Amino acid sequence: HFVLDGFFELGALRPVLFVPFSIMFAMSLSANSLLLYVVASHRSLHSPMCILIAGMACVDLSLPLFFVPNMLLSFLFDWRSISLIGCLLQMHLIHFVGAFQSTLLVWMAIDRYFAICTPLSYRDRMALPRFLKFMIPCLIRNFTMNTLMVGLAGRLAFCGGNVMNHCFCEHMALVNLACGSTAVNNLVGLLTLFLIPVADFILITISYVVIFGSVLHSGKSGTKALRTCVTHIVVMVVSLMVALIAFLSYRIRNSLPAAVRVFFSTMYLLFPSCFNPIIYGIRTTEI
Repeated sequence: HFVLDGFFELGALRPVLFVPFSIMFAMSLSANSLLLYVVASHRSLHSPMCILIAGMACVDLSLPLFFVPNMLLSFLFDWRSISLIGCLLQMHLIHFVGAFQSTLLVWMAIDRYFAICTPLSYRDRMALPRFLKFMIPCLIRNFTMNTLMVGLAGRLAFCGGNVMNHCFCEHMALVNLACGSTAVNNLVGLLTLFLIPVADFILITISYVVIFGSVLHSGKSGTKALRTCVTHIVVMVVSLMVALIAFLSYRIRNSLPAAVRVFFSTMYLLFPSCFNPIIYGIRTTEI
């Protein structure tokens, strides 16, 4: 068994964290549930883009459920123990669903590309059979890389220390407890980082560069269409910045206090779940 000892530096003040994190958790559940209800209950919102937004809400609704309840119990009742199997299962769920969030942003960028650059063939291109060719390779990539990463972590030998300075089972936090060489785990972790969030960021950037170029050549009508992209750019930049800080803080030598690394790792999962439904609800005119 491992002990999840995140924010141990706070000592007797650690239970106070229950209040802000429970507020964020309730906000995430209510906001995403409301967004899902609005999209599902209005037939006019059953467009490809709104369905993708509903998919993002499903991810944002489910991701905190994998770790926040356990974290809140840890703050309140000091329940910090977790088995290796439970740790690996939690890790796989968090990383796979987190990767799906990044992939949804790619699909949204593809949707905007078809809507703005090829509007006459938009419905045909976004029909499910054609869109599956963009969906399936991304899902296979996410599942394969995360399963490989978690599987390699499960084969490590843990000789002594079992205290993980984290609030949930993060990959590198577990790997750092292993004895012997972890070079392969570090390599696969970095490879997963570059093949999923970084590769997705590059694809999204290319899509929006092409979209901006098309808009600049089309005049005012294109400028109006461009406003629909702003929401996705804001969400993408915020999500990627927090995620990269969380990932790299464990893989690059730095002077960040342990509590700061734990904070960023926790917020990269929880903050977008609170942030995304509000941004989409406000900035998407139809919703």
